Amino acid sequence: MSKLFGVSRKKSYQAKETRYEKMNYRRCGKSGLLLPEISLGLWHNFGFTDDFKNAQNLLKCAFDNGITHFDLANNYGPPYGAAESTFGAIFKKDFKSYRDELIISTKAGWDMWPGPYGNFGSRKYLISSLDQSLQRMGLDYVDIFYHHRPDPETPMEETMAALDHIVRQGKALYVGISQYSAEETLKATKILTALGTPCLIHQPKYNMMDRWVENGLLDVLENKGVGAIAFSPLQQGILTDKYLAGFPEDSRAVKDGRYLKTSQIDNELISKVTQLNEIAKSRGQSLAQMAIAWLLKDQRVTSVLVGASKTEQLLDSLKALDNLEFSEEILVKIDNVLK
Repeated sequence: MSKLFGVSRKKSYQAKETRYEKMNYRRCGKSGLLLPEISLGLWHNFGFTDDFKNAQNLLKCAFDNGITHFDLANNYGPPYGAAESTFGAIFKKDFKSYRDELIISTKAGWDMWPGPYGNFGSRKYLISSLDQSLQRMGLDYVDIFYHHRPDPETPMEETMAALDHIVRQGKALYVGISQYSAEETLKATKILTALGTPCLIHQPKYNMMDRWVENGLLDVLENKGVGAIAFSPLQQGILTDKYLAGFPEDSRAVKDGRYLKTSQIDNELISKVTQLNEIAKSRGQSLAQMAIAWLLKDQRVTSVLVGASKTEQLLDSLKALDNLEFSEEILVKIDNVLK
C-alpha cells in the first residue's frame, strides 16, 4: 500500500492530442457504445507487489495511443483489490479530467472475501462488491460491470436482477457477462432484455488455441446484438516467440505457475508455435501481433483485451492493427497447424 502514497505531485499528465488518430473503434453489438479494437487489461502488473511507476506509464501509454478502455476486476492484484486501488491512485493523479473519455470496467464473480457472501453471483455479493470497487477506484460509477462467471447455484434471475438494479442505481452504465456458455448467454440476455437493461457485452477467453466460442456463442452474441471482448488473446504468452528458445526467467510460466505451467509447453506445442511464427513472419508481423489480428478479423469481436508488463510490449501489440486482413490461404495454413 505504501507505494500508493509515495507518488510525486508533479504537473498533471497531459494526454497526446493525436491519441485518436490511429485507433479504430468498433460498435459494441447493437449499442451506442464504441470500443477501441485493443483494450488494456489490468489482470497482471497492477498489484501492490508491482512497480507503481510502471503501472502509471502503461496507462498513459495506452491512452496516448487511443486505448480508452481499462478493464479490471474486484480480485485482480495481488492482493485482491490491489489493481483497483492502484488504478484509483493513478486515476486521481492523472486521469480525473479525462473521465468522460474513458470506459472503465470491473467485475465480480470469483472469490473476493471470506465467508458465504464473497463469491459467485448472489445479489448480496454483486452489489456489495461493486460498492467496494467504486471506493477503491475513487469513482462514482463504472462504465461496464460484469458478472465474472456463471453461478450454478444462484438462480440466474437473481444475478441478472442485481445487474439491472446496479444500472438503475447509477453505479454502472452498462452490464456484461464473462465465460457464460452459449445457452447460458441466451438465457441471460433474455432476462436482462425483459428487465429493460440489455446485456452490452460478453468477455470470453478466446484465442487461436482456445476456440470454444466458435461453437455457438459468437452466433448467439450476433443474433442478440451483444458485443464481445476476447481475453487471453496470446494464451498466457504461448502465442508469442517467448518460449521458442526455452524458458526466460521473467516469463509467466517461470514466475507464476498458477495459470501457465512449464509442463504445458511441450515439444508438440513448441512445434505448432514455431510454424505459426513462420506464418506471422510471412505477413510482416510478430506472432503476438498476428494472434491479435486473427481475433479482430471477425467483426463480431468488438475488442481484444491485452495485458502488458511494459510500454514496449503494449506498443508492439498495437502494431497488430497495421495488418488485420487474412487471405483464405493463410487462414487454411493456420487451421492446419492448429489441428
